[in-house]
Amino acid sequence: MTRAGEPQEVRTVAVVTNPASGQGRARQAARTVVERLKADGVAVMEIHAPSAAWTREQVRDVVTGDAPDAVVCVGGDGLVNTILDPLARSGVPLVLVPAGTGNDLARELGIADEPARAAELVRSGQVRTIDLGRLEPAGHDPMWFATVACTGFDARVTLRANRMRYPRGRSRYTFAAVAEIAHGIAVPYRIELGGPAAAPITTEALLVAVGNTTTYGGGMLICPDALCDDGLLDVTVVGKVSHPEMLRILPALSAGRRIEHPAVSQYRAEFLSLEAPGTPVTADGEPAGRLPLTVRVEPRALTVLTP
Repeated sequence: MTRAGEPQEVRTVAVVTNPASGQGRARQAARTVVERLKADGVAVMEIHAPSAAWTREQVRDVVTGDAPDAVVCVGGDGLVNTILDPLARSGVPLVLVPAGTGNDLARELGIADEPARAAELVRSGQVRTIDLGRLEPAGHDPMWFATVACTGFDARVTLRANRMRYPRGRSRYTFAAVAEIAHGIAVPYRIELGGPAAAPITTEALLVAVGNTTTYGGGMLICPDALCDDGLLDVTVVGKVSHPEMLRILPALSAGRRIEHPAVSQYRAEFLSLEAPGTPVTADGEPAGRLPLTVRVEPRALTVLTP
């Protein structure tokens, strides 16, 4: 493995694309990336994304076979989430070309929203390992995530936004949030931080977000102090608030500002368990079932190339 600060010796690259990402913007971005790499004499294997399961298995076959020098992901956080399972702990570097709606992981890593510049990371990027989160639902397969796992109100907002065709872009989250306020009833949570030895937290909460990174939904600052390489998960609990108070919190969140409110509590833990009746969960903006589940941090699980 090339160490941080050393130039990348690149011969083969797999480029994974979701052509539908960013209202089709990913298709043009992928073309730019592939042309740039081929012009540099790099052998490129292209993997398109007709379905999440197919894409995941294609990446698994590539990574576990004659592994490429890097996997380039052209899309958003959802596509990254799709390929985390084969990439986690593989040591194969991931290069992000942000071309989705949110692009929160790319933002966290300081990667420019310019395909040509992002493609340059294949050769000039610094090798870095970051943590991943891991959801472990009872009776279901575990699921990796790179940014934030959401439960409650924010998960419902994300699921609604994913169903909406209009408006396009980040504003979908704002419209979805306003629509969900009518259903924004707090539910009783039981939260155990660090395992059964710690005193459980029982509270009525609007949402509980577990962050490996600071933002979700295209820059909404839900876990403002999270670090993706500290071996910890940041937990934000928004307690029961009135509808008017929700309308005061949401604009700050949407604008990427830190939430300062008496109902907001923040914690850190290596792992935690969450219980709340019938509460939906999303991770990296993708559906992840319902509570209860356990969430763990997996330190240094993903290798990335960053500016």
